[in-house]
Amino acid sequence: MKVPVVVGVAAVLFAMWASLPARAQTPVSIELVLAVDTSLSVNNEEYALQMKGIAQAFRSKDIIELIGLYDGVAVSLIQWGGWTSEEHTVPWQVLKSRSSILEFARQVEATKRENVGYFTAIGTAVRAALKSIIENDYVGKLQKIDVSGDGVNNAGPLPQSTQPLAEQLGISVNGLAILTDLAILDQYYAQNVIAGPGAFVITAANYADFARAMHKKLRKELEVPISFRKFGPGPQPAALRQSGHRATLPGGPPY
Repeated sequence: MKVPVVVGVAAVLFAMWASLPARAQTPVSIELVLAVDTSLSVNNEEYALQMKGIAQAFRSKDIIELIGLYDGVAVSLIQWGGWTSEEHTVPWQVLKSRSSILEFARQVEATKRENVGYFTAIGTAVRAALKSIIENDYVGKLQKIDVSGDGVNNAGPLPQSTQPLAEQLGISVNGLAILTDLAILDQYYAQNVIAGPGAFVITAANYADFARAMHKKLRKELEVPISFRKFGPGPQPAALRQSGHRATLPGGPPY
């Protein structure tokens, strides 16, 4: 198949295409990566508020009911700052039953913080999340990345460089802007971070408000037309897997 051409900085992300043997993929309705800010601007109390807020959202009755409408929601969590760490993540798992959702919430709340660096590398976080979706063992009809943070990018690739890639892959990058340090951070996210089908930004006034904002954001991401709740071919990543090819994101800071 032909690979779509992306001009500008994002073209680097398409520089390498690895041809791998075709293998079975588990079909799901949605693939979702939660990318959580653990840079220097986030203290330990604020980190705990983020993780508790995510866990609380998944424990909510309405969220459990929404997930139950789908043919599986594959979800993972990564921490990011100057780079991302595979060690301190919640691995990919499929949520469907109430017990599987509550278990994921438990894992999120119990996950130890990774001190990933002094910087706020949003572009690196999005790249890592895209890579995770492309290379996981699932094929979803919808793919979404949920980026939360309290500052603008100050290290690594610009987040704008990942926007064309997300558009080409049909992956939605949504933002949760925490307005503790910059009152217009939501505008920065809207212009420079979010991308893909139906992308949006939700704001939290501060970390104490994070749980409310996360619940609102997660509900919006799960409230999609009924036609998307059944198995079906996903966007480009699914097509690549079915043809035995895979996109690889080359170079850049370590994930």
